[in-house]
Amino acid sequence: MKNIFSNIPAQLSEELTETLLKGPHLAIERIISRGHTSPPGFWYDQALNEWVTVLKGRAKLRFKDAEQTLLLGPGDHVMIRAHRKHRVEWTATDTETVWLAVHWDGEHTD
Repeated sequence: MKNIFSNIPAQLSEELTETLLKGPHLAIERIISRGHTSPPGFWYDQALNEWVTVLKGRAKLRFKDAEQTLLLGPGDHVMIRAHRKHRVEWTATDTETVWLAVHWDGEHTD
C-alpha cells in the first residue's frame, strides 16, 4: 500500500511526475508542483485524453481556445480532450499542488 501524499520532496527544482499505473491505453500519474508554470509560449498538445484533478494546493489552467482561465483547488477536476492546447499559468508557491492525472486514448465524455 502507498499513500498519494507521501514521499513529497521538500525542494522541487522541477515539477515531479510519477506514473502510478500504466497500461496499453491508460496511464495514471501523480504530479507535484510548487510554483511551477508552463514555459512562456508553451502549450501542451497531448495525443491522449486527460482527466485531471487537484487533490491539494491550487493551480490555474488556460486553454488556447478560450479566453478565461480555470482556477483549480482541492476537488476540482477538468476533462481535457486530446490535442486541446492548454498550459499551467501558475501553481501555489506556499504549498505543493498535488494533481492526479488520468490519460487514455479512445472515447471521452465532457
